[in-house]
Amino acid sequence: MAPAKKVKAAAGRKVKDKWKAKEWYKVHAPRMFNESEIGETPSADPEYVIGRTVEVTVQDLTGDFSKMHIKLKFKVTSVDGHDAKTAFVGHDLTSDYVRRLTRRRKTKTDHVVDIVTKDGFTYRIKTMSIADRRIQSSQEDAMRRVIGETLVAIGQERTLSEIVKDIVSGDLAKELARACRIIIPIKRIEIRKSEVLEAGEGEPESIMPAADIQPPAEEAPAEESAEDAPAEEPVEAEEAPAEE
Repeated sequence: MAPAKKVKAAAGRKVKDKWKAKEWYKVHAPRMFNESEIGETPSADPEYVIGRTVEVTVQDLTGDFSKMHIKLKFKVTSVDGHDAKTAFVGHDLTSDYVRRLTRRRKTKTDHVVDIVTKDGFTYRIKTMSIADRRIQSSQEDAMRRVIGETLVAIGQERTLSEIVKDIVSGDLAKELARACRIIIPIKRIEIRKSEVLEAGEGEPESIMPAADIQPPAEEAPAEESAEDAPAEEPVEAEEAPAEE
């Protein structure tokens, strides 16, 4: 039995030694979000930090509780000392927020559009349209066409920073909802997800003043407020999510 105990003790020492060799690196958001610190990550070699992804909510960056359902995604691109620099790679909405929007007796129409921004970024935008009643497939097709044409035109006129700012503020969702009213009065449109497919020219400019940046929150609130949606109209307070 003694040799087995020695093997276990040696294994325990190896695990401790592995962690002792690691160092902590501070992860910073890109210039688009004023390079604020968004977390830390351990690694035994700075090369292993490059390529890691970090996800934070807009609330973590700004302290704005109405944006807690918007998750921003960053990827580490370089390491300088113990500081890891990142690039914006996309955003997503929290799953519980999406479930609240897709109730019974409502029609959800998804659409995916790839655009090229004014500063040369290839950006994929996924929209989600919510109607209060059942709509015909021809109307859904027409909505997708209008959304696609509108987003392509917006990409030609605006930089990536400007588009991301409009997504976070909810202005882009409202703009698309207004464009779709020629087809059907739509209750709301959400920018459900986005992804940078190919980098463009230079680094995107900051989209928020330095005074708006707050340290990352230590704890996330247990619940999200149903009144804090950035879309066309407030979310209705209903008891049960739609069945999947």
